[in-house]
Amino acid sequence: MRSGYPRTAAPAPDDSRPRGLASTISRWLGRLIAGAVLMGLVLVAGTAFRVWQVARIDDYTPADAIVVLGAAQYSGTPSSVFEARLYQAWRLYEAGVAPRVITVGGKQEGDLYTEAASGKRYLEDKGVPSADILAVETGSDTLRSVEAVATAMRARDMSSAVLVSDPWHSLRTRTMARDAGLDAWTAPTRTGPAVYTRESQFHGIARETGALLWYQLTHFSADFSYTAGQ
Repeated sequence: MRSGYPRTAAPAPDDSRPRGLASTISRWLGRLIAGAVLMGLVLVAGTAFRVWQVARIDDYTPADAIVVLGAAQYSGTPSSVFEARLYQAWRLYEAGVAPRVITVGGKQEGDLYTEAASGKRYLEDKGVPSADILAVETGSDTLRSVEAVATAMRARDMSSAVLVSDPWHSLRTRTMARDAGLDAWTAPTRTGPAVYTRESQFHGIARETGALLWYQLTHFSADFSYTAGQ
């Protein structure tokens, strides 16, 4: 016998809960990714600002030595990048900032001179006595050069150094020198291809931001090539 009541359909399975859980996970994952990207951008921007900020510092505090970071040289003749650094070191020496200049840098395959030796020749031609110049003829990148200088200075009971390089290179060299145990500050060159144009300045800041972040992450060096003419 049929009932007078209408037959009700079986309730559909409730799948709203799994969909709600997936939506929550997706939402939080998106927030985590966005947060990580934002933190990365803040880190990069903050590092770039510090590179720019330290590049503006000229610290002429007396030191045990003036250290010139090497750059390209051609058969004993410094490139324009290297010459600008050496000229600044000569000015600091003439001003009495330190009694000794240290040039540093090895040589590429096929070179007749090391960067350190060609730098020493340049300074001698400018009138700096040979006895006041120490050529540390090792180092194929910034980190190895700084470590070689630190070792040479400790062997001679020297501990403080004013570092000469391009402005944008200052923060990384100073960080590495202090990590190597030196009391170090910077007085970079204000001439040369590294500062000629806005383009070269922007490239220098970008290059050094990446290199410094890489060093802080791995404690390895990353020296990127110049685009400015040398």
